[in-house]
Amino acid sequence: MKATAIVYTSNTGFTEQYARLLGQKTGLPVYALSEAEKALPPRSSILYLGWLMASKVQGYAKAAKRYQVEAVCGVGMGATGSQLPEVRKANQLPNDMPVFTMQGGFDMTKLRGVYKMMMTVMAKTVGKGLAEKKDRTPDEDIMLELLNHGGNYVSEDNLAAVLAWYGKEAGE
Repeated sequence: MKATAIVYTSNTGFTEQYARLLGQKTGLPVYALSEAEKALPPRSSILYLGWLMASKVQGYAKAAKRYQVEAVCGVGMGATGSQLPEVRKANQLPNDMPVFTMQGGFDMTKLRGVYKMMMTVMAKTVGKGLAEKKDRTPDEDIMLELLNHGGNYVSEDNLAAVLAWYGKEAGE
């Protein structure tokens, strides 16, 4: 079944950026999960995007209770296309559900409460470990840069797999 809308949950804005970009590329309407509850009838077919925390796609469980989720996109700090088995397992996603991950970004100034506290600890511990590592990969260099200085890696290129899937679903 083809998705009729894009629904997302965003914490610091990177997932929203991807949702809006996907909406421009597909022509689908875009709703924050809280808006979708008013705009879309139950069991509507959607493409869901949520930010990642410990491989959990935030808001997915709530969206799945109300809508027919056709595909799931997790937005996090890791490289696009990484963590797919972990995301599938952590969210108990069926094997036939398309799952995508995209690198978003990191902005400590937009975090609040427990999330800010957790990420402060993570930035210090993971950042220290990465800084001391002698043979970092390019992805680890990006992660270190994000942890130390923040950054935005949202790009249309990171949507290639999602757009290819959507094109097949739409019969293009």
